[in-house]
Amino acid sequence: MSALWKSLLADPVGNRDPVGNSDPVGKGDPVGMNNPVGINHSAGIVLPWFGGRAVFGGGRRWSLQGPSPDEQGWHRFEVDGGRRARWRGVAEVDGERLEGYEVACGYLVGDRLIPDGARVAPDPRRIVEQTLKVELVEPGLDRFCRVRAVKYEGVAWVYARQEFPLGPEGAVLEVFLDRGEGLGAVPGVTPALDLSFQFERFRRDQAEARRRAIEARAQAEAARAAAEARRRQAAAMVGTGEGRRRLAAHDFEAAARAALRVSGSELLDHRATGNKGEVLVRFRFAGQRFECVVDGRTLGIIDSGICLVDHATGEKGDTYFTLESLPVVIEQARREGRLVIFRHVR
Repeated sequence: MSALWKSLLADPVGNRDPVGNSDPVGKGDPVGMNNPVGINHSAGIVLPWFGGRAVFGGGRRWSLQGPSPDEQGWHRFEVDGGRRARWRGVAEVDGERLEGYEVACGYLVGDRLIPDGARVAPDPRRIVEQTLKVELVEPGLDRFCRVRAVKYEGVAWVYARQEFPLGPEGAVLEVFLDRGEGLGAVPGVTPALDLSFQFERFRRDQAEARRRAIEARAQAEAARAAAEARRRQAAAMVGTGEGRRRLAAHDFEAAARAALRVSGSELLDHRATGNKGEVLVRFRFAGQRFECVVDGRTLGIIDSGICLVDHATGEKGDTYFTLESLPVVIEQARREGRLVIFRHVR
């Protein structure tokens, strides 16, 4: 425990000045009447802040008044005897504040400490139950570095400093960077270091899986956007035969509806036939329902559903027509009294 806190605990009523002011607190300084812990109000006190509306130190708790710090970390506070504190700015780490507390040493994985000597199960999914949550970790620490943390004021485990390595940490890092799967060839690996290695591999694998999933979603979205752009472009050209065929590649229903509209026909239904690329189309023309099979890409007729055989040659003429022209042929056959319907639709 720091000299300041020892002084405060030894003299809780503030009859002497623990920071060495020439005018002892409470004697000749009216502020001292409300300063039972003997804090230098002009200098303030450096404490860790973990979020929330309180700060802790020397066995005491102060309620935070006014604005909070922007980020968790070490800060300077102005405190008074009423156990109120006001934030005064960011401060450097005060190592003396971390003396005299319960200590744990081990390996950090993110903000989780795997303590030395801990009995661990080699299951990365159980990281929470096998580790300690550490606050205020120094940025930029390398993987597999040993650190010291203290149980500060019984409130939280706080990062204190790096510890000397035990020996195999460098070799373990090499295996990790080479994407090795185990540490069997590295001598002197403790259970805590082995678990740290497993956790780091698990974190990397999970991050890469998330990255691949994000990239796949982005590619799928880009593909959908490109397809929609092509569909809209084709829809804008729906008044032309070429435009309707471009549209059919992305939206057959819209293309078929537009093709039948050329002759004043109405699309009723459509479905795949089971033959690759073929679509069965039902439509209404001149108050009567008809059915045909078309090529889903070209809108060309495969089976017209009516008799289009040249009786002189025996040639079947279905494939000469398209979804746009078939109703015209039906109308002509009807006028000539030669309409024979093979596909009857209710």
